[in-house]
Amino acid sequence: MISDPLILALVLVGAMALFLLSGLWIGFSLYAAAFCGMLACEMNLPPTISIWDKIGDLMANSAWNTLNSWPLSALPLFILMGEILYRTSISTRLLNGLVPWLSNVPGKLYHINVVACSLFAAVSGSSAATTATVGKITYNELSSRGYHKSLAIGSLAGSGTLGFLIPPSLIMIIYGILSDTSIGQLFIAGVIPGLMLATSYSVYIMIRCMITPELVPQEKETFTAAQRIASLKDLFPVLLLITLVLGGIYAGLTTPTEAAVIGVLGALAIAMWFKNLTIANFKEALLSAVKTSGMICFIIAGAAFLSQVVGFLGIATALSKFIATLGLSPYMLIFVLGLMYVMLGMILDGISIVVMTLPIVLPIVIAGGFDPLWFGIFVVFMVELSQVTPPVGFSIFVIQYITNDDVKDILKATFPFFLIMVFMVIIVTVFPEIVFYLPEKMINM
Repeated sequence: MISDPLILALVLVGAMALFLLSGLWIGFSLYAAAFCGMLACEMNLPPTISIWDKIGDLMANSAWNTLNSWPLSALPLFILMGEILYRTSISTRLLNGLVPWLSNVPGKLYHINVVACSLFAAVSGSSAATTATVGKITYNELSSRGYHKSLAIGSLAGSGTLGFLIPPSLIMIIYGILSDTSIGQLFIAGVIPGLMLATSYSVYIMIRCMITPELVPQEKETFTAAQRIASLKDLFPVLLLITLVLGGIYAGLTTPTEAAVIGVLGALAIAMWFKNLTIANFKEALLSAVKTSGMICFIIAGAAFLSQVVGFLGIATALSKFIATLGLSPYMLIFVLGLMYVMLGMILDGISIVVMTLPIVLPIVIAGGFDPLWFGIFVVFMVELSQVTPPVGFSIFVIQYITNDDVKDILKATFPFFLIMVFMVIIVTVFPEIVFYLPEKMINM
């Protein structure tokens, strides 16, 4: 039996790596690793209580306390909203509405990836859905118009990750539940960093196209003022939905769960208004939302059990004390954690990264003087980076499916946007006021 909490932490990490490499589901891997930790530790339990009784108590309590949560109900609702928008032609109309407004900007239609991903991210909450939806429309359109393939792919890969940062975000909901942080404040805190990241992408595209004009087709498309105004009919419904969902949260009129309900009803209303909603695609949206929600909730339950075990075994406290003895400055602590998240992003998906690391990392970060709200945005940035890092970069897989290009070429095209994300992480770390500004202005929150 092992009594040292730090050695037990290594046992947990090793067990998780072993189970994940074996191909076991992530949820099962979390439960199995927690079991190994409990069975490996040295405990002084009363004779009337067996180790299995204690494991059963921790498992039941963690699952009930975590899943019996009203804020968590926002998760399947936002997933359903994104599925409805994804399976109707609303995204196509969004693209058509953007074309007249971007034709005269340096870089022209490359910016459609950035703007369309930003808008769709604000109503879907999923980076995978954002990348797939926008990519299926924009890639072929840009290719047929003579735009450079590399920059089109890179801008899509980078912009697709905005689904995690621009609210509503599934990662933010999961982080809020596990860290007991206000989901409404997390949503609003992600707005300015998300817009800054999207703007940085557009600035890079403009500079790149001004330096290398041949990246953009030379023929010039012209649109009249009347055509631009007419295109608003395709943009207005999505903009209205974003305003209703985020505006209610910011003004303190709705909780994230209530905003999610409004989002679902709004997505249904838009789909019916455009006459795109059918029994078939609505059924597909429901089934896909149920599958995705069930998978995520199972992972959350496993992470909650692991968190209980980490606390019960004293691992979090021991790790915090160990980090304190290293004498790391706050910035060095964040730097080390950032490297850890980048490496984890090479082998794990974003949700797994959050649920596996948070029970251990969050107490250390709080002890280092960082606010859980700020750290939530930092983690979201790290998850975004994991979307474009090999070999388990979900956005890379999605783009490969859309373009049929080699992963090597996609990674090369994506690298400048990866560096932009790293730069934004540094900016948000050095100037945390960027994260806190809007939450401090929120009403009744």
